[in-house]
Amino acid sequence: MKNNPNTIAPPLKLFNAPLQPSNFLSLILFFAFGLSFGILLTFQLKNVSFNFRFNDFSPSTTTATLPPPVTPNMGLEDFIRPSKLNHNMTDQELIWRASMVPKVRKYPFDRTPKVAFMFLTRGPVLMSPLWERFFKGHYDLFTIYVHSSDSSSNWTEPEDSVFHGRKIPSKNVQWGKVNMIEAERRLLANALLDFSNQRFVLLSESCIPLFNFQSIYSYLINSKQIFVESYDLMGPVGRGRYSRRMHPTIKLHEWRKGSQWFEMDRDLALEVISDMTYFPVFQNYCNGSCYADEHYLPTFVTKKFRARNSGRTLTFVDWSKGGPHPTRYTRNDVTINFLEKLRNSNHCEYNGRKSQTCHLFARKFTPHALDRLLRLAPRVMRFNP
Repeated sequence: MKNNPNTIAPPLKLFNAPLQPSNFLSLILFFAFGLSFGILLTFQLKNVSFNFRFNDFSPSTTTATLPPPVTPNMGLEDFIRPSKLNHNMTDQELIWRASMVPKVRKYPFDRTPKVAFMFLTRGPVLMSPLWERFFKGHYDLFTIYVHSSDSSSNWTEPEDSVFHGRKIPSKNVQWGKVNMIEAERRLLANALLDFSNQRFVLLSESCIPLFNFQSIYSYLINSKQIFVESYDLMGPVGRGRYSRRMHPTIKLHEWRKGSQWFEMDRDLALEVISDMTYFPVFQNYCNGSCYADEHYLPTFVTKKFRARNSGRTLTFVDWSKGGPHPTRYTRNDVTINFLEKLRNSNHCEYNGRKSQTCHLFARKFTPHALDRLLRLAPRVMRFNP
């Protein structure tokens, strides 16, 4: 096949061939084509780079990446004094968190010891107007925690109430069941999250204070003992409630009975929520007519902390009429003489000395008694007017 004289020679041959007019023309065309291609390619790359830069600053939600929101740093105050009670921790997580104890005993902040008033209720605190007057003017010396046994209850307190926002995450509680102890431990664990709480009082919605705040605060903060009623009782409602399946962890002669309305210090509160030896025994074997709330703490405290316990409760309850529930007080029961009798009814010991102040609180008062209590409180209990 003969070569066509008009065919353009391959590029490599152009460089090696002798420089003739036809070859020179081909070389010029080759360089012109390459230059044009290079200019077009450069222009296209610049457009692509510009588009990338434009997209970086584009407000389009599909490509823009927003910076993470700025959040304030967590400080010591958030750790030692939780401002909100709502949380999504399970009981196991809550107790684990609350049981943490710093090894450095000296506090790195000014710590004013507080009293944690823990209300175990069916619904709202029935005597709340009286308690409002009791707490007035002492807001830096106490904290309030409310566990409602009816967890579906939607009651709320006014925003200016000391009880507003003080309900902890609660669960249903049945009278006489072991879940009542679980509720008490839940209250203690939530209260322990605040490192300022030093003393812990368990109260009901029908409890009232018998003295003013200054007197009760001083009595509790300066006490060298804890107040968990505990005694050995023969018969069906005492030792008769003991289950042999609790042996050998709890022996019959170690079984105790007492009021569930306790008062304790921070050290004992930590021991109670951390108890993984005796409490599971009650969960497994104290059912039916056992009534764990009358036996767990009296038994546990007597076994482990007898020397620190006064053996008595600070809450007056009248069981003299018999039956499964104590006496209820209505409006007609509330008189000056009656209240004075509750305030100075017995002789007991306080910090090793004889005392006539044995009870700081009393129950069970009905809402019908509230009006008269409010009228007599400034005069009898020395509440602020």
